[in-house]
Amino acid sequence: MRLTTITDYAMRLLMYVAHYPERLCTIAEIAQAYGISEAHLMKVTHELGMAGFIETVRGKGGGMRLAAPPEQINLGAVVRSIEPDFSLVECFGMSNHCVLPGYCRLAGTLAAALEAFLAHLDRYSLADLVPDRPGAAGGNNGYALPPPASVCGPAGRRVRVATVRDIS
Repeated sequence: MRLTTITDYAMRLLMYVAHYPERLCTIAEIAQAYGISEAHLMKVTHELGMAGFIETVRGKGGGMRLAAPPEQINLGAVVRSIEPDFSLVECFGMSNHCVLPGYCRLAGTLAAALEAFLAHLDRYSLADLVPDRPGAAGGNNGYALPPPASVCGPAGRRVRVATVRDIS
């Protein structure tokens, strides 16, 4: 099974916003941090807002924040709300033209696998993906948000960027 790019972006967006609970995050900064299209993130933001996972604030100084604490945002629920189609094989879909009805056990086996996949995601919350957010237990655990695209050189190598402190 392969999740869509939109679902991947939705998870990244939620992880980023969870990392900064003290402020509103913008589509532009998230797009820069992950090197993805702002247009795609607008669609993702809209879907996550409609599903109740984030709150959006319009206008100057606007942005987004989580609608609930990360511990209350279930990963399985996010995937179910964003992923458009769980038809792993044709016979799961509306236009089933299977010539083996009653003989094939593949559909049942794949349905059980899909159920197990989603049940596994149901055991986790957004908090499990962002262990080093302010106030979280467990410390850093090696997790870090990617640097903004402007601080990456060729092939994603980190480069030193002068800051105001370096110059003054």
